[in-house]
Amino acid sequence: MVLLLLSALVDYLNGLFIEKHRGTKISILGVYVTLLFNLGILATFKYSKFFIENVNAIAGTSFAEPSILLPVGISFYVFMSISYTLDVYRGELKAQRSFPDFLVYIANFHHLVAGPIIRYGHIAREIEERLFRIEDFSSGVSRFCLGLFKKVCIANVAGQLATQFLDQGAGTASVAGWWFGIVMFSLQIYFDFSGYSDMALGLGRMFGFHYRENFEHPYTARSITDFWRRWHISLSSFFRDYVYIPLGGNRHWQVRNILVVWALTGFWHGASWNFMLWGTYFGLLLLAEKFVFKAWLDRLPTIFQHGYALFFIVLGWAIFYFTDLVKLVTFLEGIFGLGGLPLSNLELVTALQRNALWIVFAALACWPLRAQAMTWAAGRFRPGGVAVAEMTSSIVFFLASVTLLVGSTYNPFIYFRF
Repeated sequence: MVLLLLSALVDYLNGLFIEKHRGTKISILGVYVTLLFNLGILATFKYSKFFIENVNAIAGTSFAEPSILLPVGISFYVFMSISYTLDVYRGELKAQRSFPDFLVYIANFHHLVAGPIIRYGHIAREIEERLFRIEDFSSGVSRFCLGLFKKVCIANVAGQLATQFLDQGAGTASVAGWWFGIVMFSLQIYFDFSGYSDMALGLGRMFGFHYRENFEHPYTARSITDFWRRWHISLSSFFRDYVYIPLGGNRHWQVRNILVVWALTGFWHGASWNFMLWGTYFGLLLLAEKFVFKAWLDRLPTIFQHGYALFFIVLGWAIFYFTDLVKLVTFLEGIFGLGGLPLSNLELVTALQRNALWIVFAALACWPLRAQAMTWAAGRFRPGGVAVAEMTSSIVFFLASVTLLVGSTYNPFIYFRF
């Protein structure tokens, strides 16, 4: 909390400094202070152990590795602070003169722990002139219940199955079992993070804040480019607006800019080489789509476009999952039949039989079927009927989630560690 308050104070003062000296060269000093301070605390608390480990490994030194706990939410509120200062410097915002109001932006509990990354300009008016509307509160409750259901009833179940199969050694695993495990992890990470985002958006709506969407059914994407327009939108837009475009965007050194952005995107997720590899992997895929086979991909039937996108997305989650690169290589060899593994085993057959209905449900939940059903109902029934359907589904989601929570101790939020 002290670190958050200090970060907020520094950027609040920098905003006032930039506002006071707007139009002069000295105003850039506020930007430098913001970047040095915020990136400095991020490097200290999140990456210092990683840097020292690698220095010791490369140079043969024996520097003591720091045992610093990662403050909850640091990756999110640091980026929020940076975006505020940069927007003030660009003239897109007027500096907030009330420190308590600025704290409402930085420390709002709805999105503080695991995002999404909120821009000050998106909620500036609501910070100062927020209104309570029963329609917003009702909509917020429904969105919260949906997010809770995603997290508890889909992400947690998928996570247990993913751990069961991905943590198997080569001596007990099978090719299909490892593929099943990484597909389950793909479901877990999506429903975990989008579920938390839904809960954050729902809580915000209850309190009169209208946060922007962070996910748009990313597993319905037809390409990797399309996927990243739909996945963790607040992070993608941050790197686009504050890194990619300032580096030159599409105008100068585009290939370099894309690779830099995606290396940073990977590194943002964690202090480990697999995250750098994960970001670079998607950067290279995006370059290949843009410059090599976009025209060919666009001519494919839709089902093949979806299949192509899902294959490389799921493969990417394998890079994300295994922080140990040796285990990653073993896993990749295994799923492509190079590890001498059996095709299947009894454990996989049993898991598929026990979870068949849930697997079908989870796969269907990746598509916007609920939204389409509500749109259809709105055109066919009176508004009161749609409201009853919305309320009923929220009650079902909530009760199902509470029932599973009572009987389970497995409730990790994947993005808490980022």
